[in-house]
Amino acid sequence: MKECKLYEKQKGKDKKTRCFACEHKCIISEGKTGICAVRKNVDGKLYLTVYGRVISKNVDPIEKKPLYHFLPGTKAYSIGTFGCNFRCGFCQNYDISQAQESEDYMEGVFGEKITPKQIVKEAIDNKCKTIAYTYNEPTIFIEFVKDVAVLAKKKGLKNILVTNGFMTKKCMDFIAPHLDAMNIDLKAFTDDFYKENCKARLKPVLDNIKRAHKKGIHIEITTLLIPGKNDSKKEIEKIAKFIASVNENIPWHISRFFPMYKMLKEKVTKIEKLEQAEKIGKKYLKHVHLGNV
Repeated sequence: MKECKLYEKQKGKDKKTRCFACEHKCIISEGKTGICAVRKNVDGKLYLTVYGRVISKNVDPIEKKPLYHFLPGTKAYSIGTFGCNFRCGFCQNYDISQAQESEDYMEGVFGEKITPKQIVKEAIDNKCKTIAYTYNEPTIFIEFVKDVAVLAKKKGLKNILVTNGFMTKKCMDFIAPHLDAMNIDLKAFTDDFYKENCKARLKPVLDNIKRAHKKGIHIEITTLLIPGKNDSKKEIEKIAKFIASVNENIPWHISRFFPMYKMLKEKVTKIEKLEQAEKIGKKYLKHVHLGNV
């Protein structure tokens, strides 16, 4: 464990803390964690329980992030911890993002112990050009991300954040100087979808897309099209228009849904629906890509 940077102690004798990593801004009682399950109040201080703990690490094509317009053809050293600040019923990595629900979970010992220096060395040894913070939501372990990213930069590596975009402005300002690229999930274009399916809100995601672009970070956007949930022509057009309003050159990845986690009874997205979305997207954007097809 390591003490978090993005939090404030609350007034009073009950030792509560308020976290500022993501827009939930959890007020956390002593001995408890925030929604993410990894930022824990210990005696009035907030600690990151997954610091130096990696559940998943792989050498991936950068296109798998997905990033098609940032160092194409290169390899990314991808790492993830566990936990998440969202509760998406369609999560593809739910065994990691919701690991705390597993019977095998033990706080503080879950995952492989590894230092930022070791991560950077392994990335270089595997001839990777970048380190990608992915698999689960990197916002919740942002202090660990920063420590790795600073070392990576010194060794000539680039840093990629694959994120749901629900970080605070304070968190964005904290990590942005060390980032080169981001893939941000724009899961839908209604607050109802975010509240019902992710237990979150839309506006902070939109704000962070604008912030990242303004800071000069290369960004690409991903939307998973789920039949009957976020795939209407009207909503697809709204997403495309919004991205174009930031910059028409931002690549948009439209991804195919397959039944997963708590949405096993939902239908697979039809190819025709994806092609329809692609056609709409290309009316406003220069780079539209279909995924999971």
